[in-house]
Amino acid sequence: MKFLVTTVFVAWILISSAQCASNTWCYHLPTCNEAVWPAIVPLYCDGTRQSPIDIVPSDAKPDPELTQFTFHNFDSKSALESMENTGQTVKVNFKSGMTISGGGLSEPYDSLQFHLHWGNGASHAGSEHTVDGKRYPMELHIVSGKSHYNGNLTQTIADPTGLSVLGFFIEEMSNDEIEEPASWKMLTSYLGSILYKDDSVLMEPGISLDDLLDGVDRTNYYRYLGSLTSPDCNEAVVWTVFKEPIKVSKDLIDLFSTTVHISDSSSPFMINNYRNIQPMQPVMTN
Repeated sequence: MKFLVTTVFVAWILISSAQCASNTWCYHLPTCNEAVWPAIVPLYCDGTRQSPIDIVPSDAKPDPELTQFTFHNFDSKSALESMENTGQTVKVNFKSGMTISGGGLSEPYDSLQFHLHWGNGASHAGSEHTVDGKRYPMELHIVSGKSHYNGNLTQTIADPTGLSVLGFFIEEMSNDEIEEPASWKMLTSYLGSILYKDDSVLMEPGISLDDLLDGVDRTNYYRYLGSLTSPDCNEAVVWTVFKEPIKVSKDLIDLFSTTVHISDSSSPFMINNYRNIQPMQPVMTN
């Protein structure tokens, strides 16, 4: 039963809790892009604690309670279960058993999935958060929910800290760095199997979240309270944005904007699937 509930939670967490919203919002058309999200979901998308934001490091206040995280099962090479094209992003679902704790969080959170936001190739940046106005090529979000809710959606989104999202910037490797890396080459090899909306593919054991985050210092980060960055824009997220980016080669970054489509073969490639900056929220740092 817990597995079933968690699976439902995973499906919901990206596309929102309201089916009407998930069927009408988009990034690419003026009739449904972010300019009209506040009209589609006025209760949340027009709220006062919205994400993403521009992080200004000089304004971030030190917080001694922001300790190191504990990442349970992030080293498992069989925990990444499936990849899917949602029509708005590429999402990777996790098997049960992955958790995060520490990091100033009030309790453990069950890690459910990650998804990505990008622009149009490495030359057109598409991260959601920015730092001093700088936008990175991509951003990866690991979504988790408070463990004690056991996937109860109503309770989770009613809690202003019910969700935890870990944000990682993705930056293009410099010419003197080793290309790829191998974990990201394996990850992007699945993109050809999810060309169109609702396509999904099971992932073979071989890469872990730790592999994908290799080289990133996960002890230094920013913290603020915000929202989901797509409808319903629920203001229930404890945001952790890591200072150090993931390094990925230009060719692999470009694959996201040149492989997957928004719907069918006649639809555009999925590009610029990021929300623009929202009003500033107080930011803490460790």
